[in-house]
Amino acid sequence: MSLIIGATTVRAQNNKVPNAPILTLKDAIEISLQNNYDIRLSRNTSVIAQNNVTLGNARFLPTVTGSYTIANSIQSTTQTRSDSTVNRINGANNTGSNYGVDLNWTIFDGFNMFATYDALKQRRQLGQVRLQDTVQRTVAAVITTYFDLINQQKQIEALQSVIAISRTQLRYANDRFQVGRVARLDVYNAQVALNTDTATLIGQQQTFKASKIELNRILSRDPQTEFNVADTIVVDQGLILANIINQAQTQNPTILSAQISQRLSEINLKQIRATRYPQVSVTTGYTWSNSSNPAGFARVQNSRGLNYGLAATVNIFDGFNQWRRERNAKLQIDNSKLNSAQTRIEVEAQISNLFSSYLSGLELIKLGQSNVELARKSLDISLEKYRLGTITPLEIREAQRNFLNAQSIFYNSQYQSKVAETTLKQITGAISLQ
Repeated sequence: MSLIIGATTVRAQNNKVPNAPILTLKDAIEISLQNNYDIRLSRNTSVIAQNNVTLGNARFLPTVTGSYTIANSIQSTTQTRSDSTVNRINGANNTGSNYGVDLNWTIFDGFNMFATYDALKQRRQLGQVRLQDTVQRTVAAVITTYFDLINQQKQIEALQSVIAISRTQLRYANDRFQVGRVARLDVYNAQVALNTDTATLIGQQQTFKASKIELNRILSRDPQTEFNVADTIVVDQGLILANIINQAQTQNPTILSAQISQRLSEINLKQIRATRYPQVSVTTGYTWSNSSNPAGFARVQNSRGLNYGLAATVNIFDGFNQWRRERNAKLQIDNSKLNSAQTRIEVEAQISNLFSSYLSGLELIKLGQSNVELARKSLDISLEKYRLGTITPLEIREAQRNFLNAQSIFYNSQYQSKVAETTLKQITGAISLQ
């Protein structure tokens, strides 16, 4: 950017890294969606919840197990028969084996399996909501950090313009001192002003570097990766408060999570009440058995066959624990309803505060843009008057401060509005991922 001051042209540096690629906001978002660790962790958690939604996990289906056992022993046996004869067997090798297939199936558990299946589906939905929330939060962090870099880059350029003016002021002071029109004190003051501006610039550049490292961290790449950013902040000026609040009721992740938690607490009560009903299950299986016992009456025995049965249990009395669990489950439902209502109020309050910040930022942008032009013209006039010796160094310094403050307020207003806009869209899950 060029600043025309009287007959002097001052060109501010653009603070770009030579040979470094320009990282567009779209590219930054795409990199974060691929690399960000929080998104990847949340995605895996969501897939786990999806995998858990099966009839088998809800205990609708039977379980089938196979078994095989073999046992061996070596025994010495002495048998005294009824006719007083004695039979001695030394080192008899006894063997036995069993193998078979068994099926167990709970056919009624007080409708608990239906409640469990509903709970699994709700947890799947909760995983999807949390994944979407993580994605939106990450993208919002990318956007705000990216535009923070643009804001800081503009602040650096403004400081570089002021430093250029301070150098011009120092040169004028030296020229006037050489011809005896001012005291050396004016030269010293001009040098102090230049040093102060330079120190401020160094601090701003360090902040800019730290923000670059932070953006690289969010993108999950080498913190020292160099890049350049765009130089324009465009604020969406079409946001409407009523629309945002309505969208939040159906799309805000915090509200949706509270609603799912309420449904889970209601399902939990159904699961607890299921233990009041009988638990009925059927079993069946087919078993093969072989045994060899030299000392037995039947030295070799083989058997096979089908077994089946029906089992039913019912809770008659458990020390009033059933009543206690149901009572607590009802209280959990009440708590979840209260939490859901509280969440709605907190989200609406957050939206109202952000929208107020958004509107004030838009007003400051309009005011700041004209104020920068006025401050620039005032600085032009002041520097020319300083060159002619009609104003003091303090007056030119004040004009510099006004110019720098006007630019700082303007750029900060743009950033403030952009952050508020981004956060409002993130709250409603409406940030574009493209």
